[in-house]
Amino acid sequence: MLTISAADVDRALTFPGLVETLRTAFREGAVQPVRHHHTVERIKGADSTLLLMPAWTNFQAEGASRQGHIGVKIVTVSPDNNAIGKPAVMGLYLLLEGVTGEPCALIDGQRLTQWRTACASALAASWLAREDSARLLVIGAGAVAQFLARAHAAVRPIETIRIWNRTTANTAKLVEQLRSEGLNAEAASDLDAELAEADIVASATISPTPLIKGALLKSGTHVDLVGGFTPELREADDDAIRRARVYVDTRAGATKEAGDIVQPLASGVLKPEAIVGDLAELARGEKKGRESAGEITLFKSVGAALEDLAAGIAVYRALKS
Repeated sequence: MLTISAADVDRALTFPGLVETLRTAFREGAVQPVRHHHTVERIKGADSTLLLMPAWTNFQAEGASRQGHIGVKIVTVSPDNNAIGKPAVMGLYLLLEGVTGEPCALIDGQRLTQWRTACASALAASWLAREDSARLLVIGAGAVAQFLARAHAAVRPIETIRIWNRTTANTAKLVEQLRSEGLNAEAASDLDAELAEADIVASATISPTPLIKGALLKSGTHVDLVGGFTPELREADDDAIRRARVYVDTRAGATKEAGDIVQPLASGVLKPEAIVGDLAELARGEKKGRESAGEITLFKSVGAALEDLAAGIAVYRALKS
């Protein structure tokens, strides 16, 4: 069994390559039960969350000739970690051989999650963002933010990346990192002004109250929401939902776990039939993406185990060879 570190994952993957891997994965499908979602209650401080995300090759659909794989990700989300200089999200991914169940690899789950989350957003943007999108606003400066910037830049001709975060020191650090990679990144101080100018807004926060005001979005904007993963968390307001054509990574996950979808559904702002499509439907050509330059599109993801499986297999194959 291979033990695969974060550095190994970085060495094995590219953003364009993983976007296309995920495109194929959503088109072909896999068995992915709704993930286990548990609250770890604390006497002091914020509660933690334990997530278990299994997926496996659809052996019945693929036939006995294909071995395939089984995988499961174990993730913890501990909000108080930020105060002690540790990532809020940690985890491991276990990849197994599909027929015998033999362990193939134990992969750094945090890094795998960062890659697949960003590339799933970029995959959505390949259908939903205007082809001439040049200005990207990233809200948040946590671990996944730099991956979102790099992934979106892999699918659209991004010329300027603006970073907004409540903690300016974290913003400066992220800007420096992106600049060192040759990206034109700049710190932003006025979020409302940035929302009015952005072609793509990518938000990765765990804010309980909306940061994105839909009334400020210009025509043609694409909004990418990846941060909120419980019904209580929300990154975009009702106006953003009303003005946008709404898409999700998976209907089962987003309609149960994403506050940006659950809350508008509960209030009647969003009707279930108004969710235009998910990534599988887009990948199979069953639903259309952007239909005009002027429309606002919104993509909400909570993560799908299929993404982890596809990314984990890609990492394993690259390093095994």
